[in-house]
Order: sequence, then structure tokens, then C-alpha cells
Amino acid sequence: MRRYVLARIFSIIPLWLGISVLAFVLSNFAPGDPATAIANRLFDAPPSEEQIAAIRHEFHLDEPIPVRYVRWLSSAAQGDLGISFRTKQPVLKELATHFPATLQIACLALIIALIIALPLGVLSAVRHRSWLDHTMRLGALIGASLPSYWLGYLLILLFAVGLGWLPVAGRETSSGAILPSLTLSIGMAATLTRLMRSSLLEVLGEDFIRTARAKGLAERVVICRHALTGALIPVLTMTGISFGHLLGGAVIIEAIFAWQGIGFLLVNSIYDRDYPMIQGFVLFMGLIFTLISLSADLLYLWLDPRIRFAKETHTGL
Repeated sequence: MRRYVLARIFSIIPLWLGISVLAFVLSNFAPGDPATAIANRLFDAPPSEEQIAAIRHEFHLDEPIPVRYVRWLSSAAQGDLGISFRTKQPVLKELATHFPATLQIACLALIIALIIALPLGVLSAVRHRSWLDHTMRLGALIGASLPSYWLGYLLILLFAVGLGWLPVAGRETSSGAILPSLTLSIGMAATLTRLMRSSLLEVLGEDFIRTARAKGLAERVVICRHALTGALIPVLTMTGISFGHLLGGAVIIEAIFAWQGIGFLLVNSIYDRDYPMIQGFVLFMGLIFTLISLSADLLYLWLDPRIRFAKETHTGL
């Protein structure tokens, strides 16, 4: 068990290196010249070639790409992701400043998704093959298929423009987080509803459930006390992984709702060819998603003794 955990932790290192290569290549091979973009912001008149060359030299853009990558990677390993071309601030500081806003709507979306998914999934499994089950399965399929950006605009038209209950965008009021969080939660709620249903149906077919029913236990007791305990394990694991997807998927949603999170920061950085910010974002989010996936995996091992036993048998511990 301990050997498996250490192996999973050390596997983050090559994965982190792969993410760093991907982040650097994607940003540096994107169309456009960041030196020209910086010069256009600094000077009122069209910049000269000498001014652009000076900016390119200042930010080491005139050096070979492998040299720049090694310098950036060595600094990133020490917690220095560079200086933003656009704001002149440390990239890590900018990410840390905007990340709580993204975390806010992601956590709220997670809560909304669980409130929707768990009771609907249980009800669908209990009413297996009924019209209610078919209706919920169809609703979950539609919810999982809807593009988040399209759903976001629909919610704006309904709750902000039509009914006037919620603000269209921004963080000026506490209710401003509701629409982006609701938009993020729909797809996750649909996925967790289907998983909750299938997991509970699988557990309800186990021998110990038939034994509990044969003893005369009430159906509510059988489901709540015995079946849900095992059925929730894969749901909790998927919830942890889906939370990482919420953080990454907030990029488009934050742009739609003008939510000042790291996704909104990334969109502005792409427009301004801010290489250090783009690279820092990909590396930062890649590391967070990797840690979340590792935590979900370890949680699964801790919750399910069968998985622990299989890992111990496989590693010979």
C-alpha cells in the first residue's frame, strides 16, 4: 500500500514535465508576435523595428526556444513562473489573486450538482424502468450534452434579462456567482446522476442486499443504510475528478459572465500574447488537476477495502 502511494506521488514528476512542455510549446507556437503586442500597448504611434527588437531582447524572446524553455522550467521548479508581459506582475501572484474567484464558483457548482444528482440518481434507481426512470435518464442525457457556453446564454436570457432576478455578469453582488455556478453544475449533475443510478443498481443486485431484504428490513433501511454505503464510493471518486474539470471548464464561463477568475485572466492573456501567463496557467492548472486526481485515487483506496487488498496483492505487500 505504501509503495503504491509513493509510486503515484512520484508519477507526478514526469507528468508535470509533460505538462510544462505542452504549455511552453502551445504558447510559443501560437500565431502572433508578443513583442509587437507589447509595443502597441506602450507606444501611441506605430512602433519601429528597433523598439520591437529592444522589447524582444528585454523579454528574451530573441533567444532559441530550447534555451528559453530550460530557463523557464528551472525557474518554475523554484516557484517562479515569470513576469507577465501585460501586467508586469509575477505570474504566480496574478494566478493566486484570481484563483479564489474561480474556486468560489467551482465549489458552489459542486454543491449544486450534488444536491441535484444524489436524490435524482437514487430515485431513478429505486424506480428502475419506470416512466420516472426513463424521464430522468433522458434529462441527464440532455444535461450532459448541452454546451456550457450555450446554456450560459440561455440562463442569462431567462433569469437576468427576462425575469430580472439575477445580475447578468460581474462580482459586484453576492448573487453574481449564482448564474456561472449553475451553468457549470448542470453538466456535472447530469454525469453524477447517471453514475449514482448505475452504481446503486449494481449494489442492489448484490447478495448482501437480498439477505437484508430476506431478514424483513424495510426498503428504506435497505437502501439508506446498506446500499448507499457502497454505491457512493465511485460517486465520491468521480466527484473529486469532476471538481478538477470544473476548475478548468470555468474558462469559457468566466469569459461569458465577466467573472474575474483565472479563466478570465487566461482569455485576456491569450488576446495580448502574454506567454508567461499562458504557460503559468497551464502549468498551474495541470498541477492542481493532478493533485486532485491523486487525492481522489487515494480516497477510493481508503474507502474501499477491496481495492486496498488488490493493490497490496499486486505489489506483494
